Amino acid sequence: MEIGSFIELQFCKGQEYYKGDADIARLNSGRAAIYHAFRITGCSTIWLPIYQCDTVRDFLNKKNVPIKYYHIDKNFNPIDLKQEKNEAVLLVNYYGIMSNRRMEELASKYQNVIIDNSQAFFCRPIDSCMNVYSCRKFMGVPDGAYVIGKNAHLFLEEYKQCFSSDTSLFLLQRIEFGCEGKAYESRKFNEYRLETEDIMRMSKLTQTILDGTDYELNKQKRLKNFKLACSLFSDINKIDPLMNFDEETIPMVYPLVVEDEELLNKLQKAKHFQGHWWSYLLNETKESDFENWLSRYIIPITIDQRYGKEELEYINSVIRGK
Repeated sequence: MEIGSFIELQFCKGQEYYKGDADIARLNSGRAAIYHAFRITGCSTIWLPIYQCDTVRDFLNKKNVPIKYYHIDKNFNPIDLKQEKNEAVLLVNYYGIMSNRRMEELASKYQNVIIDNSQAFFCRPIDSCMNVYSCRKFMGVPDGAYVIGKNAHLFLEEYKQCFSSDTSLFLLQRIEFGCEGKAYESRKFNEYRLETEDIMRMSKLTQTILDGTDYELNKQKRLKNFKLACSLFSDINKIDPLMNFDEETIPMVYPLVVEDEELLNKLQKAKHFQGHWWSYLLNETKESDFENWLSRYIIPITIDQRYGKEELEYINSVIRGK
C-alpha cells in the first residue's frame, strides 16, 4: 500500500457506464474487441462490411482470421451477405445514428452476430449478440473498448495488461496547446502504439477516467447538438440521418454528405478537424458503389459534448460561405 508523496490526478468513482465483470470484457481497442468477440462466437470465418475502417480488417488479417466481405445499400442494409454455417457477421451501427430497435431487426436475420457499436457507445447491448464499444470516440481516453455478451469474459486471462500513461501526454497537451502542434505529434505516438499493439486488457488509466466520466452530460449534449445539426444541414444533406433514429439514439457525429470535393479543405482551413472516413475505399471499390460515394463525400460533423450552438452555427457559416 502506497501512502503519501505527490498527489496524482483524481477522478470521481463509480460512474463507469458498463459495469460489472459478468459477460463483459474490457480491452485496449475496438479492433481488438471485434477479434475477441469473434473468438467468443467460435466461428471459423467472419463477414465484414466493405464500408469499414481498414484497421479492423488489418488486425483480423494479422490474426489469420478468414474474412468475407459484403456491400451495403443506400439504407445501410447488407445486399450480398450469404452467411453459411460456422460464419460470424459484423454489423456496424454507422455514425451512431442507428437505433437499438433497428440493430435488433438487422441482427435477427443472421446467426453469430457481432454488433459494432464503436460509433454508438450508448446503444443498448442486444442479448443474442456480441456487442463491441469503443471508448475514445466518445470520451477523452487514450484507448479502451468493451465487449458485452454471453461468455465475453472468456480468454481474458490470455491477454496481457495494457499500460497507456506513457503515450497519454496528448490529452494534457490538448488542454494547453490545442489539438495542433505538440498535441498532434503526441497523439500520433499513441496511435502508433495502438496500431502495433496486440489484444490486451484495458489500461488502468483508461478505466479510471471512464469511472469518473459524466455520461448523462455526454448524452444530452450530443443529442442536442445532433438535433441542431439536423435543422442546419437537412436541406443540403444527400443522406437522411434520421432514417433509423429514435429518441434513445445518441450519435457519434452528424454525417453530412455534400457532393463538393473542396468542402473538406474549406472546413479544415476553418479549423474543423475532420476528414473523409475510410478514403482508402476510393482505390478498392467501383465508382458506382455506395461505399465509394460515401468515402468520397461524407464529412462527419463534430457534435460531441465539448461544443454547442455557437460552434455548429460557425461550421454552417463556413459550409455555406457566409
